[in-house]
Amino acid sequence: MTPTLVRQHLPHAGTAPRVDLRARARDWSEIQERMLVPLYEAVYERLDVGPATRLLGLGCGSGLSLLMAAARGAAVTGVDASPERMALARERLLPEAASGTHARPDARLVDGSPRDTAEPGAPGYSLVTAFEPIGCLAGDSEGLAGALAEATPLARRGAAVVLAGWGPPERCATASVMRVATKLAEPQRTSGSWRPARRDDLEDVAHRAGLRPDGSGRVACPFGYADVDSAVRGLKSTGLFDAAMTATDQAQVDKELTEALHPHRRQDGTVWMPNVFRYLIARTP
Repeated sequence: MTPTLVRQHLPHAGTAPRVDLRARARDWSEIQERMLVPLYEAVYERLDVGPATRLLGLGCGSGLSLLMAAARGAAVTGVDASPERMALARERLLPEAASGTHARPDARLVDGSPRDTAEPGAPGYSLVTAFEPIGCLAGDSEGLAGALAEATPLARRGAAVVLAGWGPPERCATASVMRVATKLAEPQRTSGSWRPARRDDLEDVAHRAGLRPDGSGRVACPFGYADVDSAVRGLKSTGLFDAAMTATDQAQVDKELTEALHPHRRQDGTVWMPNVFRYLIARTP
């Protein structure tokens, strides 16, 4: 079957890049998503996620974080704006439904917005997670604030809400590679390009959403790839280079990324970049 090609429209952009969204979602699922596993594990361990947990995952991607929570016994519900990623999440979490047999009762995937996950008569969520790191695109926190405004009324009083973001640029080797996005997008002043994370990004979002900060942590999340090609595909699957592709083209982005990755390539051809990510635990009123 021929892959579906669509155009992604970015504000104040010129000609938007043609992106195979199914291929991008697959690259995210197979290459990039696992880089955040240490973050998921640290949060679940700290919050003692288990059979008593009713979890809502915002921006659940292709479902790896939900799968890990379900393996601990949690009842999980996920929502994501990408139909392509959600399709992969269903393959992971609801294989029985895909085959026409009875699906597992502890996992739900909902197309739409967070408010569409409401279940009349069901207890509120005890944990809301937003693991997609913010603080790396100008304006990304505004989108999360809207999702939180819909999600927090569905949570129990005092429920934990977890936000995630990049750590200090000096602790993230990938920051030097991400600057390619800013350099390429800058000539046309394209919005939505990468920027270094700020210390209070997560706290600012929590306060605007009416949440009470209740602890934070840092987790080492190294980015490791089999080769440079995998690294380029994985990094582009994050969407952080879309503005750069709009301002130039995919070939130019690939070339610049390959050059930026050169210092992180090891003798066996693999690519290794140590990073630190932050998470904030906040509480609903």
